[in-house]
Amino acid sequence: MFEVKGETRAEMRLPTQELRDDLPFWTKRLGFRLDMIYPADNPEVAVLSGHGLRLRLQKGAAEAPGTVRILTDEEGFAGGERLLIAPNGTRVEIDQANPPLVLPKTEHAFVVRRLAEQAPWIIGRAGMHYRDLVPSRLGGAMIASHIRIPDGGPVPDMVHFHKVGFQLIFCIKGWVDVVYEDQGPPIRLTAGDCFIQPPEIRHRVLEASDGIEVIEIGVPAEHVTEIDHEMELPTPHLRPAREWQGQRFVYDRGAEGVFRPFRLPGFVARDTGIHDATKGVASVMVVRCGEGAPVWTRHAGDILFTFVMAGAFTLEGEGKDPFRLSPGDAFVIPPGMATRYADATADLELLEVTLPGTPRTDVI
Repeated sequence: MFEVKGETRAEMRLPTQELRDDLPFWTKRLGFRLDMIYPADNPEVAVLSGHGLRLRLQKGAAEAPGTVRILTDEEGFAGGERLLIAPNGTRVEIDQANPPLVLPKTEHAFVVRRLAEQAPWIIGRAGMHYRDLVPSRLGGAMIASHIRIPDGGPVPDMVHFHKVGFQLIFCIKGWVDVVYEDQGPPIRLTAGDCFIQPPEIRHRVLEASDGIEVIEIGVPAEHVTEIDHEMELPTPHLRPAREWQGQRFVYDRGAEGVFRPFRLPGFVARDTGIHDATKGVASVMVVRCGEGAPVWTRHAGDILFTFVMAGAFTLEGEGKDPFRLSPGDAFVIPPGMATRYADATADLELLEVTLPGTPRTDVI
């Protein structure tokens, strides 16, 4: 004999005082479908379904009325109202299913974050450890995280994507294998390499070395990560020129970089190609000491974030005490503030991220 297994369902139970008051609200106003009602002579339970939700309205149920959120891009849904109260007291909130990405206005500040300050490491998604490099988030404009995975091996990740305006992953130690939508087989990111993850590109972290460390920059600071349960990676097609919201995927290999004069006299830098791939949304540069003495400058961009990867130098800023910075330290310089990178060691190496890319810089 074959065992026949019944369908498994999940319901959300809500209390009701009178079904004949609640049913028209849920069915006619909100578009739910009545699937079940009983007993026939004096109904006490009604089961409805719609919008991916199954509701059980039950007389005498002990639960509070609760809140139901309906996400839709349908114009005029529920008469265009955004908040309704059902006869049984349930709060119904109606919001956009795919709201536009909002980039908060940057709250500029001079920020210095030192590794020696022992900022806490927080366990985040997929068991990874996060250290916040810009606690103020510049008013929500960006997030900068120092991320590590202490124990190497497979990473318990799923295919996912981020609703962002810009996102960078720069490896500073170890290696990590990641697979991306339309970018072929898994790619190994090693120290000195970086990715930009265009908005909503599907990807999955597969495996990492012991002690892997990366710097992740996200704009805006608060952005949604969604799981894609349908897509399998790698995808069958290689499309390196594909764009996601105007941005191309970048895999920059640090070992292949060429250093040229930088926007700051006395330094050289290699361009990761991110300025071109994002059409000027951002630039990501690796900076080293060059010829000549450092000078005082001001930039006219929006966000200028820097992480010290190797060596040391003194960050001087107008009206500020100097900061001697070393590996693991990070800082943000607001537009218009005069600064100078002084007394750098020969092995200095900085990661600089600017939004928008290649800001105008004036020598003072």
